[in-house]
Amino acid sequence: MEAERIGGRTMLRITTLIENSAGEHLALHHEHGLSFFVEKDGRGIVFDTGQSGAFIGNAARLNIDLSAPDYVVLSHGHYDHSGGLKSLADVSGTFGLIVGQGFFREKYGFRNGAQQFLGNDFDEAFLKAKRIGYSFAPEGASEILPGVFVVSGFPRVHDDERINPRFTLRTPDGFEPDAFGDEILLAVATPRGLVVLLGCSHPGLKNMLDAVRERIGLPIHAVLGGTHLVESNEASIDKTIRYLGESGIERIGVSHCTGDSAMSRLKVANANFFHNVTGNSFFIE
Repeated sequence: MEAERIGGRTMLRITTLIENSAGEHLALHHEHGLSFFVEKDGRGIVFDTGQSGAFIGNAARLNIDLSAPDYVVLSHGHYDHSGGLKSLADVSGTFGLIVGQGFFREKYGFRNGAQQFLGNDFDEAFLKAKRIGYSFAPEGASEILPGVFVVSGFPRVHDDERINPRFTLRTPDGFEPDAFGDEILLAVATPRGLVVLLGCSHPGLKNMLDAVRERIGLPIHAVLGGTHLVESNEASIDKTIRYLGESGIERIGVSHCTGDSAMSRLKVANANFFHNVTGNSFFIE
């Protein structure tokens, strides 16, 4: 994999391989899901794999080689973030897989009077059979490559970012609320500050960004990914918009589970917002 350089300066490029919305490149497939490819200093990381293998075809159309990523990082164990892992394993060589604690627990969502399975379509036995090395991210910030951090374990500080009782975990005795202890994020250090990649932000966007600042000790320059504001009430959305406006974050490219209403309000309230869509590339020198 070639390092992105201009005039001898290393570039960071983050490409949205798949997302809910189509971009200008209409040959790219879009779906309810999320996948990013991060290129930094000649290294490559796949962050989430969408709900299917469609992100792989998109990568090929974008001239991105997924045959040998250094790492695959899965933000949490929901199908729309991990569903393409099996397809990636068929086309990629050896890579290290990083997931959060509790990633393989059975995840459900309660809707229309019934529990619906929302979890992964693979287990640890599949990874062992495919000889895919995997590890569970420890709580805190772990530097997996120079300047690239996986962050796990997010204290719930903001009282409006509560556990959503609709999401559940199956237990021997039935179901319990899913606190999303398995959710992790990726943070990349740049000369302008951290670029933070979010899967769905189930533990709460504000809680997660607070933890990033505290644990890595750098300002946040940009935030990309899902925020799950789609299921937040108006008061919580208002608090999040104020938080982002006061945070000093210079680029806010959220989408996926953010929801049209929250994105429309962010666009009006914050000049640093952009709707991140399938095929976008985010560059930093």
